[in-house]
Formats: sequence, structure tokens, C-alpha cells
Amino acid sequence: MTRPELLDNAPAAEYVGVKPHTLEIWRCTGRYKIPFVKVGRLVKYRRADLDAWLASRTVNAEVA
Repeated sequence: MTRPELLDNAPAAEYVGVKPHTLEIWRCTGRYKIPFVKVGRLVKYRRADLDAWLASRTVNAEVA
């Protein structure tokens, strides 16, 4: 069984195209419900969850 790739805040923010502080604000305020994993006091994001969140934010996508 393969483990999902977990990204720290900075790489996750870069992946979705925002600054790390922006991602922190979104998480703390609940503005966007991006799933995250708490490992002790660390916050991690699964790449698959980020992909799903980005897909859910896609507007006017054509169905192939």
C-alpha cells in the first residue's frame, strides 16, 4: 500500500499558486475547506486533496 504524498504548508501553497500565509489564513478562518492532516503540531496537505480542491474550484470546464 502506498502512502499519499504529504506536503508542508509552503510546498502546498506553491502547488495551488498562493503564498504560504494565504493558505494559513484560509485554514484558520475556514474560508476554503481544503482538507489537511495534523501530525502533532505540524500541518500537512495530501496532494490528492489539493488536486480535488482545485478541480472543485474549476469554473466553466468543458466535459470531454
